[in-house]
Amino acid sequence: MSNRNIELIASYWTIAGDTYPGAPSEISPYSLQARAEVASKAGWRGMGLVHADIVHAIEKLGLSTVRQIFSDNGIKHLEVEFLIDWHLEGDKRVASDRMRDNLLEIAGEIGARKLKCAGGLFEKGEPDVPRMRDAFAILCDKASAFGVDVALEFLPFSSVNTIDRAIAVTGAVRPNGGLMVDTWHIARGGMSVDEISKIPLELIKGVELDDVGHEMVGDEFNDSTHHRKLCGEGALDMPANIQALVDVGYRGPWGVELISAELRKLPLEVAAKKAFDTTIAQFEGVVFPAR
Repeated sequence: MSNRNIELIASYWTIAGDTYPGAPSEISPYSLQARAEVASKAGWRGMGLVHADIVHAIEKLGLSTVRQIFSDNGIKHLEVEFLIDWHLEGDKRVASDRMRDNLLEIAGEIGARKLKCAGGLFEKGEPDVPRMRDAFAILCDKASAFGVDVALEFLPFSSVNTIDRAIAVTGAVRPNGGLMVDTWHIARGGMSVDEISKIPLELIKGVELDDVGHEMVGDEFNDSTHHRKLCGEGALDMPANIQALVDVGYRGPWGVELISAELRKLPLEVAAKKAFDTTIAQFEGVVFPAR
C-alpha cells in the first residue's frame, strides 16, 4: 500500500493552535474554516472536534455551514470528544450524560462516526469492571442510534490504563464499542509494542499515532498535555508500532494526536504540514498484506 492510500486524521489538538486539554478555553484561536482549509492542503482527510470548539463553531456559523466546510475541503473522517465520568453516579454522571447527548446529536448532524472517551480519569486503584461494562453498554447503545462508534482510550492517568483493562471493560459489550489505540498511551503506560497483538481487530475503533520524549517531563498528565513528540522525532520505533497494528488487521484511517507546547506555537500552516509529513513518512517500509 502506497502512502497516497494512507488517510490521516488530524486529531483536534494537532491543529488547534495555542490551547490544550484543561486550558481556560479549549476553543481554537483559529476558525473552523481556516483549520479545515489548511488541513486539506496539507493532506489530512479527517479532523477531530472537541465539545467546546464544535459547539462554538455551530453557534457562530450554523450546522449547514459547518457541514459545508468539511465537504468543501474533503474532510470525510470526523470524530468528537472527549467524554468522561460516564460510569459514575450523581452530579458528575448527570453532566456527563448531558455532554454525551450533545456530542452524539452533533455527530449525527455533521456525520462524525467516532466518540472518544476515557474511563476513570484521575481515579486511583482497580476499576470496577462489571459496573463500567454496564455503563459502557449504555453509552454504546446511545451512540448506536446515531451510527457512532465509541472508542475508549486507556490513559496512563486513569484507572483504565492498560490494554488488558480496556479489553476487560469493552470486550464483547457492543459491536460499536472498543478501543482507541494511542502509541503514546502504550509507551507511557509501560506497555510494549508487542502487546498490540492481543487486541482483537473488532475492538480497534481507532488509532492515534504520536511519539514520546526520551524522558518524561513531570507526571504523565503534564507530559501528555505539553510534551508529545512528532512521529519519528522521539523515542519510539513508529514504523514498528504501525506494523503491529497492520499485522492485527487494522487498515485505517490513522489519527495523529500531537499535544505539544512546541507545535501549538507554530503558525497553523506550518504545524499542519509538519505533523502530516512526519507521520506519513513513518509508513515507508511498513508491509501491508497483498489483497
